[in-house]
Amino acid sequence: MKIHVRYFAVVRERLRRETEDIELPPGATAASALDALAERHEPLRRLRPWLRLVVNQEAVADTTALADGDELALLPPVAGGQGRLARIVTEPPSLPAVIAAVERRGAGGIVTFVGMVRDHSQGHAVERLEYEAFAEMADKVFCALCDEIEAKYPGARVALEHRVGALGIGDVAVAIAVSAPHRGEAFRACEETIRLLKERAPIWKKEFGPDGATWVGLGA
Repeated sequence: MKIHVRYFAVVRERLRRETEDIELPPGATAASALDALAERHEPLRRLRPWLRLVVNQEAVADTTALADGDELALLPPVAGGQGRLARIVTEPPSLPAVIAAVERRGAGGIVTFVGMVRDHSQGHAVERLEYEAFAEMADKVFCALCDEIEAKYPGARVALEHRVGALGIGDVAVAIAVSAPHRGEAFRACEETIRLLKERAPIWKKEFGPDGATWVGLGA
């Protein structure tokens, strides 16, 4: 089936086009259409975390099924929106996305941190983890934390994603990027961001191993 795609503002500028048509198999969803477009256009991979999907001039969920002849619009954040990338995710955190969120002309350095699931903790074997969060509160804590870091380190920008759900060994749990005018500030700000995140965010970790399961911090 054929879907007509429309682009606006920064998306239009980076793709250097306003519209295009794409052929998709029957049963395709808005998300699978975006997947196909991101494969075709590299700039969409970086912009994807901020895009809203609109089908036939109505905002839709990623899982919305498309029909032949539908119009799909990819909308970036509108003016006046917060424009910050600091959120809970259920898929692997995107390092390219957090880097893109802090890139700018005044940045002399970008420091990143990627937290991964390891196979041991405090002398015990770990087979997998589960993260649980009070998501609505966590997003607010993330934004407040980023504001605090940026106020403390003038010129810094912070972006982060933290995953929830079941994670296996080697999976990425958190991705953070911090840009600053100078590398020293970027390193210090990144280190402080992950420290404060672990102290303040309403996120809980449960470790599973050969000896059973334990909520980290409670020992039970």
